[in-house]
Amino acid sequence: MDDLPLWGFVGELHPDRNSDNSKHVLYTHKNIIIKFNKDQIIHVNLTQESPKPLEAGRIFDLTYSIKWIPTNVTFARRFDVYLDYPFFEHQIHWFSVFNSFMMVIFLTGLVSMILMRTLRNDYAKYAREDDDLETLERDVSEESGWKLVHGDVFRPPYNLVLLSAVVGTGAQLALLVLLVILLAIVGTLYVGRGAIVTTFILCYAFTSFISGYVSGGMYSRNGGKSWIKSMILTACLFPFMCFGIGFILNTVAIFYGSLAAIPFGTMVVVFVIWAFISFPLALLGTVVGRNWSGAPNNPCRVKTIPRPIPEKKWYLTPSVVSLMGGLLPFGSIFIEMYFIFTSFWNYKVYYVYGFMLLVFLILIIVTVCVTIVGTYFLLNAENYHWQWTSFFSAASTAVYVYLYSVYYYHVKTKMSGFFQTSFYFGYTLMFCLGLGILCGAVGYLGSNLFVRRIYRNIKCD
Repeated sequence: MDDLPLWGFVGELHPDRNSDNSKHVLYTHKNIIIKFNKDQIIHVNLTQESPKPLEAGRIFDLTYSIKWIPTNVTFARRFDVYLDYPFFEHQIHWFSVFNSFMMVIFLTGLVSMILMRTLRNDYAKYAREDDDLETLERDVSEESGWKLVHGDVFRPPYNLVLLSAVVGTGAQLALLVLLVILLAIVGTLYVGRGAIVTTFILCYAFTSFISGYVSGGMYSRNGGKSWIKSMILTACLFPFMCFGIGFILNTVAIFYGSLAAIPFGTMVVVFVIWAFISFPLALLGTVVGRNWSGAPNNPCRVKTIPRPIPEKKWYLTPSVVSLMGGLLPFGSIFIEMYFIFTSFWNYKVYYVYGFMLLVFLILIIVTVCVTIVGTYFLLNAENYHWQWTSFFSAASTAVYVYLYSVYYYHVKTKMSGFFQTSFYFGYTLMFCLGLGILCGAVGYLGSNLFVRRIYRNIKCD
């Protein structure tokens, strides 16, 4: 009511004193209490009375009453009553952020120490020139690891079109999330129904240039030729994924006659925004990225014949590296996921966007560090297919978030039935797809910078 959240029960399941079975009751009277300050509504509360047992064919008379109460609370402070300060600012929340921050310091320090020490020794060995034949033969026989794949490490990945599209989309989503969080900190996006969703849609449309620019530059640098396919896939990938999930959930809502169904007019407006703002900007970004940052600049030449990849231990396979890569990033956002899920599914107003900004930055740093380590281990195992592995290594964070959502559904909520279950897991899937693409793009871009950096300083024959 007047953009203020309002909750109430239509009915409940009450235990029957005369039997072991419970019975369904319907509340037939609603009490609406409205507090006002001059001509502005400040607070709304809804209570229910007169429970009647549900019986087949019975007709109920539904009534309501409204009570108006004046208040001195100003319009600007009317949302304060909905903010659960003890819940969101609990010391556990502060401790989780501090714990994640310490993990970042430890992880970045550990990665820097290990990699710089290892690479310094490798550089010294590879750059050494010795005329002693015996020493030279010994060095050649001992040479192994990432140096040996310098002629294949910049070989274009398989399914370049899709990888370019998801990396471009992920870069856009990373900028989008950062922008929305900053807007929420500066303003008050919790005020007004759907403010976050509206801001997200508009910001997504106007940041679509980024996805095209990153995707186009990456596709061109790797020698891609199917430009039309690349542009369209980049512009349509994430919106159509969301549309597919939203269409299924909307169909379920219509079938159940729920108010959760998205109105047709709203869908038309969203489509117009995508078709006339987002889609053209993505195409423009692809063209600009192709011409401005699409020149190949690989430090090493790619050999004509691909090098065979030797068999390694199971923990150095791309699948294991990918699955393990998401554990630490998930650990850095684990507690924040609880607060976000509680806000979304337990009807609490999320307002601590400063916490969210810190956690988001921690997630980015941890994701980059972990992915770089995984990429280095993969290259040291003489496996040069690092592009998709680095993406999936970071994107696997979303897998753990989705598994956590299953736990949260069964332990922290009281949802039941096909309607509630489908909406819960449908919207969670949409969220995790976006999170996976975002983290995957960040991981790939970080690994790409790392790979170019280490191969730039060696002799490429």
